[in-house]
Amino acid sequence: MTQPNAASSQPQPDISLQGAVDLSGLGQAPGAAQPPQQPGAPAGEALLSLPDAVVNGGEADLEQFAALSQRMPVLVEMHSASSPDSKALSPVLAEIVRSAEGRLVLLRLDLDAHPTLGNQAQVLALLGGRPAPLFAGNPPKDQLVQVISEVLAVAAQQGLTGYAEITGDADGVAEDAAPAEAPLHPLHQEAKDALERGDIATAKSAYERALAESPADDDAKIGLAQVSLLERLQGKTLEQIRSAAAENPNDIDAQFDVADLDLSGGHVDDAFNRLLSLFTKVDADGKTRVRERLIELFDVVGGDEPRVVRARQRLTSLLFA
Repeated sequence: MTQPNAASSQPQPDISLQGAVDLSGLGQAPGAAQPPQQPGAPAGEALLSLPDAVVNGGEADLEQFAALSQRMPVLVEMHSASSPDSKALSPVLAEIVRSAEGRLVLLRLDLDAHPTLGNQAQVLALLGGRPAPLFAGNPPKDQLVQVISEVLAVAAQQGLTGYAEITGDADGVAEDAAPAEAPLHPLHQEAKDALERGDIATAKSAYERALAESPADDDAKIGLAQVSLLERLQGKTLEQIRSAAAENPNDIDAQFDVADLDLSGGHVDDAFNRLLSLFTKVDADGKTRVRERLIELFDVVGGDEPRVVRARQRLTSLLFA
């Protein structure tokens, strides 16, 4: 395999494993090429701290790691428990990545948990935000080392010399150790920290800003629904809420409060049944409000939860009754 030359204006790495592509066109940085970084001696900027260079994540983490790849190399392993090659590859790949001491990180995506990513177990490189397939199957370890060395060399030539500070004990990490969870988006972390100190308003603001930044951020949508529920219950006692609902059975706001209270106490079916029954008793404007509140509570519980699925089916029937 030809190593990139620091003096060459067009490095042409030759990665010849299955499914591999030329990495030389990825994330080209302006200016002179830089020499490949030597192992064990990161010379770029520390970009983040992680307990492990191997991170278990999901689809929502791809955008964050693509952004990270603008400053350091990232590998993405799309794996499946149903693939023997994938299961054999994972611990070997993790060992190699950890040995790079933070000069690259590995994002692992479970295809069984995220079927929208497809069913092809494979490993890709992200350089400058652009993906390149590296290999599928389970190549020999020496070939894996060669390919990852090539990725590091190309990244160094393109100026992607940032690195992650690994806070865990690399020597004590077993090959089959559970990878770290993906770091939270800064706004999600801000919301989490605010909730831990009881600051609901700041948590709500953080989730709203996350949604404004990325409207498809489902985690922010769920978080906003949860903190909005907590906000609505602030300053209200259980006795006040239940008394108002009993005295005003057709008052939408009073029934909303009881549904919030039930949901916060884990009585999910009671909350849904109350609002579905209310839906049949109110006028058109009221039906719109009840439907919107139900959808918000569905987000709080989780769209795939069986009780949500049942309640959504009932709501759909009522809408078309």
